[in-house]
Amino acid sequence: MNSKTNVTTTGADPRLAGGRLTVDLDALAANWRLLAEKSKPAQTAAVVKADAYGLGIIHVVPALWQAGCRTFFAALAQEGLRVKAVAPDARVFVLNGFFEGAFPFYEQSDLIPVLGSTYEIDLWKRANSGRADPLPFALNVDTGMNRLGLSPEQALAFASDPEAAMPVLLITHLATADDAAHALTRKQFESFQKLLTAFKGIESSIANSPGVFHTLHAGFDLSRPGVAMYGGEPLSGVANPMRPVVTLEARVVQIRNGRKGETVGYGATTTLERDTRIAICSAGYADGYLRSASGSGVPLRSVVHKGGEGFLAGQKVPVIGRVTMDLTSFDVTDLPENAVKPGDFIELIGPNIALDDAARAAGTIGYELLTSLGNRFHRRYLYSGKHA
Repeated sequence: MNSKTNVTTTGADPRLAGGRLTVDLDALAANWRLLAEKSKPAQTAAVVKADAYGLGIIHVVPALWQAGCRTFFAALAQEGLRVKAVAPDARVFVLNGFFEGAFPFYEQSDLIPVLGSTYEIDLWKRANSGRADPLPFALNVDTGMNRLGLSPEQALAFASDPEAAMPVLLITHLATADDAAHALTRKQFESFQKLLTAFKGIESSIANSPGVFHTLHAGFDLSRPGVAMYGGEPLSGVANPMRPVVTLEARVVQIRNGRKGETVGYGATTTLERDTRIAICSAGYADGYLRSASGSGVPLRSVVHKGGEGFLAGQKVPVIGRVTMDLTSFDVTDLPENAVKPGDFIELIGPNIALDDAARAAGTIGYELLTSLGNRFHRRYLYSGKHA
């Protein structure tokens, strides 16, 4: 990654930061292109909610634009405005509903709300009353998620209303597409397909990251991947075809020696079974390295016995004791004695510690881990500028 010709840095001063977060924008663009190829003949958008899954809209969106992406999905209008700030010509949909009083922002910004209830539809209709050119909107239909969206019956009633303005896009969201065998996924595809007759000629979107890899995704107009672009696993139990985008490293603060029989960390939850060398590293749950990844002393360890790992001096090393607010300890006894020293960096997520493996060790998913990463890291954005 150091061969990239362009490096942008943000966040903490590298001389002072306890860790560094490196984002490979070429890998991000390559992942989007793979998803776009898989989505054909559908067009491919990009989900950049939660500040592009914690990686920064200001950096991620221009790289995706250069790769060919023209449509983006944000959760909130504020996020959509940030997308527009760096990609003024982008088509931007706002997923989390339409709020009363927000209409002037849509008028000024060209954002497109995704309406998902009769209440929101009524609000939007009233806000547009009197306009010769009503603003465009998308319509969300719930086909099995039981989250946002009209019921299929409400959607059909809407489509049959001769006075209703039609949406520019019809969407639904898959609940179980990461599990290729789950019956609900097929049911959702079939339910959504039936709606297309009533909304004939209107662009449709169903496939999220795992949906892109589902055999039933054909026949829809727009895919909208999210986590897979950022290197996360699109499918459970299947080798991840995506390139790693994020490398998270923490600085080693101290190497100390613990004796057999001594304890480590808060709660004295780990008793050393041998003389142990411990690397204390400057990252903890305040930085988004979750406490549930502790090697001991958290409820998860009674179910999943293995905690988090780091990669240091060519080997994986386990978290020992509890992850604390600012510091995490690793057992480096099995490394050569002089292989690690204060100031070295230990990989917490990256090419050797996969994002989803790190998440599983903490009892969660890659989405949460990515969006939890804090602002105390020094951030590096690497790219060649050859995304197109």
